[in-house]
Amino acid sequence: RSTEHMRRRDLLKLSGTAVAGATLTGCVGGGDASEEGYTFVMSPSEPVEDMRAQYTPVGEYLTEELGGDVELQYASSYSAINRDLGSGNSQMAEMGPIAAALGVSTGNAEVVLQRRGYGDWTYSSVIVTREDSDIESLEDLRGGEIAFADMLSASGSVYPLDMLRQAGVDVGNAPKTDSGAEFEATWSGHTSAFRSLMEGQVDAAGVGLFAATDDGEYKEGVREVARRDGLPRAPIVVSPELDDTTKEDFVDAFVDAPEEIYHGESGDPEEDDNLWFDAVRPASIDTYESTVDTAESLGIEVGLLDEAAEESD
Repeated sequence: RSTEHMRRRDLLKLSGTAVAGATLTGCVGGGDASEEGYTFVMSPSEPVEDMRAQYTPVGEYLTEELGGDVELQYASSYSAINRDLGSGNSQMAEMGPIAAALGVSTGNAEVVLQRRGYGDWTYSSVIVTREDSDIESLEDLRGGEIAFADMLSASGSVYPLDMLRQAGVDVGNAPKTDSGAEFEATWSGHTSAFRSLMEGQVDAAGVGLFAATDDGEYKEGVREVARRDGLPRAPIVVSPELDDTTKEDFVDAFVDAPEEIYHGESGDPEEDDNLWFDAVRPASIDTYESTVDTAESLGIEVGLLDEAAEESD
């Protein structure tokens, strides 16, 4: 996996922070970074226990390589991550493309790395329905019910909404609310949205392709309605307050990291605590230009971060 290691090295050069100690602390939203180390923030994309198990080897490795106490912190919201990065209380974080782009636009974050997952640097967004559904096109979803992932999820909200919009379906104020939309909508997570579809609670689900497939094939009982390929996978960001030397050291360390750091707390690549990504490469906000353009077409602005935070707090 030497090629993967080289990609990790390149991606880390974009991230740039040192973390040591690999201590899991409380939720981000206040508190200073350690005087002798750094803080790596995990987004609230999965339960805290799962995230801790996934990222513990990363923290331990960076501790050894960078010589400073690395604290792993779990964020209560994307808004909290950007606030702490902007203030310098946190030094690096893993985030989704939309939240990271909004952080960059306000000067609170700097994109430095892109992650590779499931063998590719890009992924797909889909709107799916059940095989026994009468829905054949996006236009058929007028008057229907659609489940989405988090409102700031690129593949599970922003891109599905853009597909609907381009098909001529009025999305109203979505993803802020479904007010004015020609459909009823709910936002939760990829797994929850897909489950709602399969349990017959909604007519369709807008999710990342990974949520609707097993080993590259759609799960039984699922039919695709629309699809958008080529979405750039999620970034790792750093605080603009981080000094250039530390940033470079962090990048170099991550790029040179052994594959074991991706295997989770168990250390077993076959267990469920593996990280979803297995490599990194250098990136910048330019990598996410298409995502930013799509978000802007829906009127998504920085203020939506705070509204998303209110929902998750």
